[in-house]
Amino acid sequence: MASRLGDQTARMQGRVTLNPAMHADPIGTLLIPALGIFGPMFGLGALGRILIGWAKPTPVITRNFRKIRRDENLVTLAGPCSNLLLVIAAVAVLLVVKHFVPGGREIALYTFSGQLMDGVGSATQAITLLAVLAINVNLSLFFFNLLPVPPLDGSHLLRNALPYSAVQTYDRIPYWLSLMLMFMVGGTVLRILIGPAMHVVAMVLVSA
Repeated sequence: MASRLGDQTARMQGRVTLNPAMHADPIGTLLIPALGIFGPMFGLGALGRILIGWAKPTPVITRNFRKIRRDENLVTLAGPCSNLLLVIAAVAVLLVVKHFVPGGREIALYTFSGQLMDGVGSATQAITLLAVLAINVNLSLFFFNLLPVPPLDGSHLLRNALPYSAVQTYDRIPYWLSLMLMFMVGGTVLRILIGPAMHVVAMVLVSA
């Protein structure tokens, strides 16, 4: 989206690629997840309760845009919209399983509810599990990234809606406070929103 709107920074830095190595962050992609996975083995049990991580931020220079505020909002919304598109694609996969695989209705609904059926082919079960996982992950990312907390996507939308005087105050929010809000508020928001969103997906699977 940034490239289409005039900012080629990410493309020039080789970030417009599916190669995960170009997006890996030493701390967020390697160290923190490793501590979450292997921490309990070394007596760091608290680290294993939740697995978090992140990639390198995508570089965007807003002064390259023609209409800075509008274009930055479009770039910001591209991420959450891609999450919703992946949710739709994953639901479509479950619907294909439901309608075109023998016993597919039970396979799709059981897997979506967190259960596995006996006698299901490994390929079918793997595809169904991946689709359910894609729904869970992308819905979580959609809601989490729209939180108006720096540096999440929602913070850019809020910042662009604020008057100039408020922007100066908003920009001075300390990084440690952003992290605290991200984890404290993020968990609450996800618990509130994920349930109803998953219920909507379940209704689609049952009725479609």
